[in-house]
Amino acid sequence: MAKYIIAHDLGTSGNKATLFDEDGTLVSSCVATYPTYYMEGNRAEQNPLDWWKAIVETTQVLLKNVSANDIAGIALSGQMMGCLCVDKKGNPLRNHLLYCDQRSIKEEEFLAEKIDVNHFYRITGHRISASYSIEKLMWIRENEPDIFAKTDKMLNAKDYINFRLCGTIATDPSDASGTNAYDLNTWQWSEEIIEKAGLSMSLFPEVRSSVDVIGEVISEAAKETGLRAGTPVICGGGDGSCAGVGVGCISPGSTYNYLGSSSWVALTVDKPIVDNQRRTMNWAHVVPGMLHPSGTMQTAGASYLWMVNQLCKDELQQAKLTGKDVYELIDEQIRKSPLGANKLLFLPYLMGERSPRWNVDAKGAFVGLTVNHKHSDMLRAVMEGITLNLGYIVNIFRNHIPINTITVIGGGAKNPIWQQMMADIYEAEIKIPNYLEEATSMGAAVLAGIGSGLFKDFSIIDRFIRIEKTVTPIAKNVEKYKSLMSVFDHTYFALNGVYKEIAELKL
Repeated sequence: MAKYIIAHDLGTSGNKATLFDEDGTLVSSCVATYPTYYMEGNRAEQNPLDWWKAIVETTQVLLKNVSANDIAGIALSGQMMGCLCVDKKGNPLRNHLLYCDQRSIKEEEFLAEKIDVNHFYRITGHRISASYSIEKLMWIRENEPDIFAKTDKMLNAKDYINFRLCGTIATDPSDASGTNAYDLNTWQWSEEIIEKAGLSMSLFPEVRSSVDVIGEVISEAAKETGLRAGTPVICGGGDGSCAGVGVGCISPGSTYNYLGSSSWVALTVDKPIVDNQRRTMNWAHVVPGMLHPSGTMQTAGASYLWMVNQLCKDELQQAKLTGKDVYELIDEQIRKSPLGANKLLFLPYLMGERSPRWNVDAKGAFVGLTVNHKHSDMLRAVMEGITLNLGYIVNIFRNHIPINTITVIGGGAKNPIWQQMMADIYEAEIKIPNYLEEATSMGAAVLAGIGSGLFKDFSIIDRFIRIEKTVTPIAKNVEKYKSLMSVFDHTYFALNGVYKEIAELKL
């Protein structure tokens, strides 16, 4: 009996392929990178043929460890909110537009004129934005009519790879919910939105469950990858929702925080969380019937990295000379500053902000700086500013459901100072699992295992992960951070007019 599963995580910078056995053990993994083409006007594209090349290369590497006959199934997680136009034969007609491509501002404005923004949010769980797929497809219609005329379907990244593997064109609810064209109330494409966008329903692929077997590896794909023809291909899902499975966020009320370059707080619920200010988003989960609300901040780890590169040159030099870990040297400095960084605040809005501000003009700032502040205060203020912003998102969700425990993954989850800071600001137990960087791949692996019959259900994730550390909030710190949170929020709004003035400066 086949006893291994292959999961591919088709990300922005490359594809990470992982091989798991039936006990949830990570057997091997490898990565193949591919380029992103950035152009003026906030444009970002990738060639889907580069994705396929990466899939072929990494699959061949994994199959050096096991026989192709022992692979029970394959599933992908993939970058979301993109737009790939394919013809009737599934051939790409142009490069893929990434989630970060912002060229379709006019199309965003057009939709906002056609549909009440609050009504739209209640249908899709998202704001109208150039970040999403339908606005990108509208841009192609207006600016590349020859391409649009040949377009049979609009796909996301993992959908195209599935087609190359098994010949089936389909998507799943999680990726569909990242298009700005999917109704989370009916679990179907929204006829109202697609009609208002001036598009045809036929452009949108069939939506299948994330755990459905949508086909089998065809002979052509088998020859290229080394897979056995007939190997089940499971529909898979978007990377955000797959990460939710990989961290064990599968039952109503479970919550996790990914702390990377960007960062998000996400949870699992059985009905949408509707925020009257539209500060958070709702996605369909890869767990059938469940939803995966989230709030994403733009520059979490990116603010920390900016701090390292711009404020920690002494620590970088010392690490180079002594061989010490630069992050440990930075932590030594942060420990010298008390909670609240001697009343110094940092606003972590270095590239505008998504949740909870939704302000492209928002700017970063140190506020409260005096001659008495030290280097250590500035470093602590940066870490606290990032965490306060995420804590604000946690509190938005807490208005709807209780949150007492949060699992944290990503690079920032390794830092013990940050762990305690999160516990105190989030007012929740912080759980640190054994895997901090593999959640997305594990989520896809679980989908492959369930779809192929190797795993019974999503509870199998308990085989993959274990909690290695629990950090509890300190009561006196919680109260101090509540006071700081209030000033942090007030500071953002006090500077709100200044952000736009800075953006419009003609120098």
